[in-house]
Amino acid sequence: MSQHPRIRQKKRAFPRILGRERAFLANTLRAETTGGLLLLAAAAVALAWANSPWQDTYHHLRDTQLGPLTVEAWTSDGALALFFYLAGVELKRELVVGTLSKFGEAVVPVVAAIAGMVLPAIIYLGINLAASNGKPKGWAVPTATDIAFALAVLAIVGSSLPSALRAFLLTLAVVDDFGAILVIAVFFSHGFHLLSLLIALALIAVCYLLQKRRIRTPFLYIPIAVAAWWFMHESGIHATIAGVALGLVTRVVADKDEEHAPAERVEHRLRPWSAGIAVPLFALFAAGVTLSGHAVRTMLTDPVAIGIAAALLIGKAVGVFGGSWLTARFTKAELNSDLAWRDVGAVSVLAGIGFTVALLIAQLAFGHDLAQVERAKAAVLVGSVLAALIAVLLLTRRNRAYAD
Repeated sequence: MSQHPRIRQKKRAFPRILGRERAFLANTLRAETTGGLLLLAAAAVALAWANSPWQDTYHHLRDTQLGPLTVEAWTSDGALALFFYLAGVELKRELVVGTLSKFGEAVVPVVAAIAGMVLPAIIYLGINLAASNGKPKGWAVPTATDIAFALAVLAIVGSSLPSALRAFLLTLAVVDDFGAILVIAVFFSHGFHLLSLLIALALIAVCYLLQKRRIRTPFLYIPIAVAAWWFMHESGIHATIAGVALGLVTRVVADKDEEHAPAERVEHRLRPWSAGIAVPLFALFAAGVTLSGHAVRTMLTDPVAIGIAAALLIGKAVGVFGGSWLTARFTKAELNSDLAWRDVGAVSVLAGIGFTVALLIAQLAFGHDLAQVERAKAAVLVGSVLAALIAVLLLTRRNRAYAD
């Protein structure tokens, strides 16, 4: 095949995954795939419910106050903290013992992820700065990829695709998640309270020290983690950042007398809760957009909605593919001999599925402008669905090529 490299002593852009790394990747893919299907089901229920004769009950339940937060806030600030905790653990694991620990292997997915965040932001800003009623502050909405949703699509239509392509998508998602974490922490923190932040950081430091002393009992970690989440919320920084920080202090390398590192044990126990409950719950209360005829007509002329949809469909695909190709073209990295650039192109389109984090950032970006939040969410859903459908067509063709 003409896309395959000549035999040279170069590092592969998409290396083969062997040994324990392959087992970890397989387990992660299975959990994320199931979670993606549940996420899709929850979003479908939310859309149907919010556009049914019982839509008032949906909005009433979503806005019900439970203690200090509404149901919607509990799912976005609370349930997603578990999702971001696992993202933090994954990031640390990749940095310490995974693909991102080797510069030659990490550079392509890292550059692809960065380009896949920057270009959508540029497209969104271009559309909204040019429009008289544009809202540039929503630039971050289309920058995130929903890995659970993307892996679910890949699993359904890509049974014969090489494992290196799945590994690339997973590594891309880890970097993409880290970028989204930075965006939320830097640009969407409000009403900063230093004392609460210091308490949260102190509690996270306690978790780190407990890890250093090899203390394993969950009866210590759980209350400390919950308290760190609460004080992070009270500090004005988005509460999910506490989850990321706790993930980053979790030990990922096993001792000689341990079969598994704490990170592996915790992931094994918590990933089903994240993929099966936390993320679908968030989708249930975030994806319930009312799609009336007037709302759809307004969305078609709204620069925010147009910017989000265009950025997800075009910006993500061009950014991820372009970043990959340029890095392989101008560095010593090469495409894995198992892959063709058409495979990378199909997965680049798949990266346009925004969903979970994109819906969260839409809420944070437009705050109390509920009408704009609804239009932004609708655009996220439309852009993600279109990206998924186009990716399905491309991946199906590639899957048939490998099956033959």
